[in-house]
Amino acid sequence: MGEVMGDGCGRGLVVAGYGGSGVGSGCHNICEASVTKSREHISPTRHGIEIFRSFHVPRQSPLTPDLLLLITYSPSLCSLNSYAIDLEFQIKFVLSGQTIMAPSSVVVTIENPKSISLVEVNDLNSPGAFSDKNKAANPKRFTKVLLLKAQRTLGCIPWLANSLFTTVASVKKRIALSDERDEEPKYRGKLYRFIRAFLAISVVALFIEIFAYFNQWHLNLVNPWEVQSLLQWTYMAWISFRADYIAPTLATLTTFCIVLFLIQSVDRLVLCLGCFWMKFRKIKPIINEDASDPEDGSYFPMVLVQIPMCNEKEVFAQSIGAVCQLDWPKDRILVQVLDDSDDEILQQMIRNECLSWKEKGVNIIYRHRFIRTGYKAGNLKSAMACDYVQDYEFVAIFDADFTPNPDFLKLTVPHFKGKPDVGLVQARWTFVNKDENLLTRLQNINLCFHFEVEQQVNGHYLNFFGFNGTAGVWRIKALEESGGWLERTTVEDMDIAVRAHLCGWKFIYVNDVRVLCELPESYEAYKKQQHRWHSGPMQLFRLCLPSILTSKISAWKKANMIFLFFLLRKLILPFYSFTLFCIILPLTMFIPEAELPPWVICYVPIVMSILNILPAPKSFPFLMPYLLFENTMSVTKFNAMVSGLFQLGSAYEWVVTKKTGRSSESDLLAFAERESKNMNEEKISRRLSESGLELLGKIKEHEEVPKKKKANKIYRKELALAFLLLTAAARSLLSAQGIHFYYLLFQGLTFLIVGLDLIGEQVS
Repeated sequence: MGEVMGDGCGRGLVVAGYGGSGVGSGCHNICEASVTKSREHISPTRHGIEIFRSFHVPRQSPLTPDLLLLITYSPSLCSLNSYAIDLEFQIKFVLSGQTIMAPSSVVVTIENPKSISLVEVNDLNSPGAFSDKNKAANPKRFTKVLLLKAQRTLGCIPWLANSLFTTVASVKKRIALSDERDEEPKYRGKLYRFIRAFLAISVVALFIEIFAYFNQWHLNLVNPWEVQSLLQWTYMAWISFRADYIAPTLATLTTFCIVLFLIQSVDRLVLCLGCFWMKFRKIKPIINEDASDPEDGSYFPMVLVQIPMCNEKEVFAQSIGAVCQLDWPKDRILVQVLDDSDDEILQQMIRNECLSWKEKGVNIIYRHRFIRTGYKAGNLKSAMACDYVQDYEFVAIFDADFTPNPDFLKLTVPHFKGKPDVGLVQARWTFVNKDENLLTRLQNINLCFHFEVEQQVNGHYLNFFGFNGTAGVWRIKALEESGGWLERTTVEDMDIAVRAHLCGWKFIYVNDVRVLCELPESYEAYKKQQHRWHSGPMQLFRLCLPSILTSKISAWKKANMIFLFFLLRKLILPFYSFTLFCIILPLTMFIPEAELPPWVICYVPIVMSILNILPAPKSFPFLMPYLLFENTMSVTKFNAMVSGLFQLGSAYEWVVTKKTGRSSESDLLAFAERESKNMNEEKISRRLSESGLELLGKIKEHEEVPKKKKANKIYRKELALAFLLLTAAARSLLSAQGIHFYYLLFQGLTFLIVGLDLIGEQVS
């Protein structure tokens, strides 16, 4: 028997006991170990494996001495997680000039050494070598193992205590500074006031229920003339009132929300079945055979590439560099850098970056608007108004944090050839920082399902989906016939897609073409992004509904756009998520006459979450956090949906999503061939005037100063809902509702974590 004990730093210790006959007391502490690999040769330098011979046999040893073999590996040199290593240890004992071979070779199997804490070493041909008898003969070894494990366990206590104290200190600091940097210091909003009033009523009701529980008023109903106190009479009146008036209304609302929930679940299931069928039949967009011939001159049509940006210092250089390295004839491509930054120094930095690529022969233009209206839509609209745009047939759009591979145009533009009715080819997003923190992991689950299932299925079966605003190629004729970019909503990408579909244009989604980008790492940035993504579609629905009804597309396409694309996926989903799980469920704890079935709370949501995670199978360990976090985000999505539907002020807010400027390994390799920064600055300085040199000095100072990050804040709506759900969880204990209690408890704790901004990036 042998044990492998990790030391917490990725190293392993193998303690192997060996028993045999013929070992006398006059043996020497000399040992030779030869290690061979049973499957393939392992280079110690390549795989980072070091073998130390540390055998000690005392002179007065018994017939079954213990032999210690220490094996360490260096995790910095190699990663052994993905495969197993079978080592045959042939142990030779040198005894008085004679070499006695071990009865048989011992096979040690090490699988995933970073995570395994116990490995059994078995001698297949010699059952007595590692028998239980020998283990029982030396109990000190097992005592030491237990002590080591206990020491490791106790060593975690200071770490846990330190984490707890750090979290408490962060929470205290955020609460103390919450008034100075509150997101809505003067106007909290009607939703927040409603939740706060609901919380106050729930707390009062909870105390009344607890008092009634200890007085056993809940066991039976007494006649009015038998009431012994005013408080008991109030409690009995409340029971009668809620049973006669509140419970029927709440039951009706509950049934309505459950029906919406089931309809949305069926829609999600149908999408998954469609995706499974496409995978099973290997259905993909087909390129015409002659379109893949590079000798054909028409294979390289004129392409305009646009990079809209606004105050995105962290990412502009890598996106411009990636676009300028697209594999396309230089005389048939033009890069437009559309800069809406209001920082003069940042403008000059972007201009210098464009100038450096222009000197390398790239056809690139820098554009800056003096009148910056219409946000991104206004920026794109202004760029499309240039006279030279009429010379180009297609336009590719990339946001400032997107870095396409050099073959992007060669994989997307050929889909247009021979298909004059195709107006858009959309590529998939992949994320360079998807494993940065828990928030980015949960976002990755959602977006993987969106691209792998929703976009792919809708693109194949309906030839329509919402344009994602970036990483796509448009036929310029389709943009012009659809009315171009409009500034009427905050989702200009969805707006142009809907209008193009109403004009009869078809869309193609290419799941195999992927473009790297960033996910927001802070909850504040993610929340603002989601607010814009869910308020904009409701604005667009109000504006486009008359056009949809009067368009010439088929009735089936009209129904799909109205009921599935807009109502079910953009309006009903956030409505029932917030109403059912954040309002109705807590209410049913205080009004038990209206019961919510356990399968609505637990079973169906878990099945739907599993379907959502299928496109990202590595995220299965985050199943429960994903389910709880999605319900938490329903508050933001519901608030955004209402503001967009009823034209509230927050529906027209546009906030640029915060970027960090992370680069993948492929990006770093791609940029390794670039000239040094000093050489570029030297070329630029030759053409700058004296005032320009001063500006260049300011640019250097601007680059050296690190950008200050906004501190984490308190989110009051989420905190109010956290206390509401925890109050309802306490009430559910009185009625012994197990599933309801655990759901309310964990959902309330999730709201608490999010409300204290303990998820995502933590700024000290």
